[in-house]
Amino acid sequence: MQAEEKKADHQVIIALNRNLQDKVAEIELLQQTFTTISSELDLDRVFDIVVERACKLISAETLLIPLLDENCHTYTYRAGAGKYADEIIGESLPLDAGVCGWVWKHKKPWWKGVLNDLAENERNRWEKEVGSMVMVPLQGKKHFLGGIVGFNKLGGNDFDEKDLNLLQLFASIVSIAIENALVVKRIEVSHHLNENYRKRLEILNRQLVESSQELEFLSLYDSVTDLPNRSLFHDRLSQNLTRAKIAHQKIALLLIDLNSFKEINDVLGHDRGDLLLNKIARRFETIIQHNETLARLGGDEFVVILPDYNISTAVKLATRFTALLEKSFIIDNNEIIVSASIGLSIYPEHGVTISNLLSHADFAMYQAKDNHDSVAVYQAKSDYQARTRLTMVADIRKAMEEHEFELYYQPKCSLKTNEIVSAEALGRWHSGHHGMVQPAIFIDLMEQNKLIDAYTYWAIETALVQAKIWKQYYQVVQIAVNISPKTLLDSHFISQLKKIIQSKQDGELLCFEITENLFLSEFDRLASVLEQVRALGITLSIDDYGTGYSSLSRLRRLPVSELKIDQSFVSEMEKNQDDKVIVHSTIELAHNLGLNVVAEGVDTPEAYELLKNLGCDMVQGFYLGKPVPAKVFNQLLSLN
Repeated sequence: MQAEEKKADHQVIIALNRNLQDKVAEIELLQQTFTTISSELDLDRVFDIVVERACKLISAETLLIPLLDENCHTYTYRAGAGKYADEIIGESLPLDAGVCGWVWKHKKPWWKGVLNDLAENERNRWEKEVGSMVMVPLQGKKHFLGGIVGFNKLGGNDFDEKDLNLLQLFASIVSIAIENALVVKRIEVSHHLNENYRKRLEILNRQLVESSQELEFLSLYDSVTDLPNRSLFHDRLSQNLTRAKIAHQKIALLLIDLNSFKEINDVLGHDRGDLLLNKIARRFETIIQHNETLARLGGDEFVVILPDYNISTAVKLATRFTALLEKSFIIDNNEIIVSASIGLSIYPEHGVTISNLLSHADFAMYQAKDNHDSVAVYQAKSDYQARTRLTMVADIRKAMEEHEFELYYQPKCSLKTNEIVSAEALGRWHSGHHGMVQPAIFIDLMEQNKLIDAYTYWAIETALVQAKIWKQYYQVVQIAVNISPKTLLDSHFISQLKKIIQSKQDGELLCFEITENLFLSEFDRLASVLEQVRALGITLSIDDYGTGYSSLSRLRRLPVSELKIDQSFVSEMEKNQDDKVIVHSTIELAHNLGLNVVAEGVDTPEAYELLKNLGCDMVQGFYLGKPVPAKVFNQLLSLN
């Protein structure tokens, strides 16, 4: 076992060394390019150096340099390298044609990631016209020069974000050299070399030196937050581990992940999101000591290296980080509240390598998220249980094939008649190997492994069969089924649903409960899907209302008939006046919009009577009954 661990550690070290070597090679190539062209004024020679180095830097099959012509209406391919380059060099095109025109218009690079930000019709056009390519602008001191464009990455892969960033850095270095050489070329043509031009060249050369200094900074620091980046973090942690091993000291590693940051980017835009990240970094820096390191790993993740910290002192500092986020941030007059989940690992208890410490801190961070805690310390036992969950996926597939899943039904009671009028269908799984598995576990695993669609269609079909039986022998009892957001927005959802719902009378026996988080989806598409669902006679309900992101303006435009007030408000409203006010105002709001209201989490007779007085329509909770199998629910209906 130890040999296998050593072998795995050795492989990790090899991979880290290889990544470091690649990084060093890239920086050396950029610095060599700077050294070579910094004093080169021959335009043809500059072009030769640029295309050769750029082609090598991003492993492009073809690399071209289109430059804007003096008329500012056309551009010409002035240099190139690789396949077909000789056939293209010298060709001129109108500026509004092709990607070059797009880059000139938007003053930003083009790569495959741009497609995600375009409107659908524009995206469809570019997907047809443009293959695998990346293009970054060449920006001179005062105006747009042109660009550097790479076609078809060697090996068959697409150009990725790393290629884009490298090519941008490269362009920032060579653009001034190209502009210098263009100036000299014009001087040679016009034969008017004078002192003013020489002074201008000296200034431009100084800017080239400044660009080289910026390159060195960007290779080690994050451009958004100015914090050490992943590369510098690895280097500093490696040095800290070496010193800690010699001094027999501990090192704490904090992995800080901002909660729901994607929603902030979606609402405010990525540029505002970057500004928020910068503000967060500045706050975090206020509690970092000179021998500690705060770095940004990327996205919404920060990491902190704490030399000579144990678990107790590290947890105390971690709580200070979360406390720093309690005060809101102001972005464009918007008050933004941010929270974070922090995972903690300690050297040497939780690992002796960078890879182990990071992965264990990452696992602890997700444990914090799952448990709704701010800080979590790595626990090997929990890690083992998480790995056990992975083996559960195969058992879930088998359970679906062998019909091991069962629907339980929880009654919903009308506050006007005190009778059961509806039920919520809730999945249950008693595994022969795992015992009774919590729904939150198997539903989460289904969503992660693309099994949730099949399970949802089974639940809808099973609930409909049961509703028909109750209609025939007892009374009409509408059954609510929770619909996963992934399933609802799947392109095949409506066609699959129509195979189950044969008539509008069948549909009227069902209610689909959807979460508020769906309001963050593409609204027009969501509205279209819900209209088609409603056309089948199915009632639509907003589940866990008050905990998500719905807005009144959007809610009014959807064919929703019901709101379910989240139990977090209902369970405390007898003691908490604020919760009572929220529940009351929600009931009045829903009624003003023509919606029925269901309160879930009603566990006491006092809560039942209070909701009745507040004008709620239906209630659901342990006071009325826990989820039970259909046979037990039959007894409730017979007494109804």
